[in-house]
Order: sequence, then structure tokens, then C-alpha cells
Amino acid sequence: MKKPFEIRWHGRGGQGAKTAALLFGDAAMATGKYIQAFPEYGPERMGAPVQAFNRLSDEPIHIHSGIKKPEVVVVLDETLMKTQPITEGLGKDGILLVNTKSTPGEIKATYGLKDIKVYTVDASGISKETIGKEIPNTPMLGAVIGVTNVLDFDRFMRDVTEKLKIKFRNRPQIVEGNIRSIKRAYEEVA
Repeated sequence: MKKPFEIRWHGRGGQGAKTAALLFGDAAMATGKYIQAFPEYGPERMGAPVQAFNRLSDEPIHIHSGIKKPEVVVVLDETLMKTQPITEGLGKDGILLVNTKSTPGEIKATYGLKDIKVYTVDASGISKETIGKEIPNTPMLGAVIGVTNVLDFDRFMRDVTEKLKIKFRNRPQIVEGNIRSIKRAYEEVA
């Protein structure tokens, strides 16, 4: 693993980019990694573009700034690709993971992407089926693990399950739906 391994999340307020980065960071920390997980806000309103970030390393992290050259960019809302500099700083062979019904080839053609690896998953559709509403953040967690392999999936699932059980202690159906959504996205990401 490059030290540190950096991920930048793009979403809209209410889609859970911040929550996904925090859950990912907590799970990474539980595996013994050093982590940072933090959001960056613009206008703080529902639907406004937001970014969140993760840094992972096997060694202490001494950088305390936004992420400018991520290895992975995660997009929770494909419409942001038309208005935001989503791939800015993403190097050759970087990974772009998009929540969309489109194929990786269609995304590459539509946005003129060349030297990056593009993966797609219908996280919105998965969340509607498993959780009952469109919240793409937890399915995208599974997809991130699927395309990067930076964390052991089973260990990650144990940690996320425990965190969700605490957060939704009186609503086990929400925990079960989120767990199903993460597993499906992990298996379906292309």
C-alpha cells in the first residue's frame, strides 16, 4: 500500500459521503491501520456538493490537509461529473468509482476519460432494494473494498456491522438492509 493511500468522496448533502468516509475510516482503524477521515463542506444544505476524504497507512500519518492527488475517487452522484472537477488530481492508473447504471465503458466515453480505471455500480438501485430508499453511501463502501482490496472484506463487514448495530440499535431492519447493500455492491461492482 502506498503510504498514505488516499480516497476522495464526492456526493451531495444528504447522500452520506461524510458518513461513508467515517465508517470506512473506523473499519480501517479496527484493522490496525492509521487513518484520517474528514469532510469538506461548501454551502451546507441538502443537495449541495460535498467532499469527504480518507487517508490510510500502515505508518503514522503526518499530513493534515485536503487530498489533492487521490488514488481513488468515489462518486455518489453521477450528475456531479458534469459540474465538478471530479477527476482533478487523479493520476494515471487512478481509480474512479461511480454510482450509476452505466457501464465503465460508457462513463469513459461520455466524460472522455483515458488513463484511469473506471468502475461502476448501481448503488442507488441497490439501496432502494435493500434499504428501502436511495442512500448510496453504504453500497459504495462495499464497492470501494471490491475495487481496491485495501481492507479485508470480512473484517470490514464485522466492524461495520457492529457500528451499525450501535447506531440503529432499535431498528435491526436498517442494519440488515445496509449489510445486504454493502455485500451486493461488493459483488456487483464492474
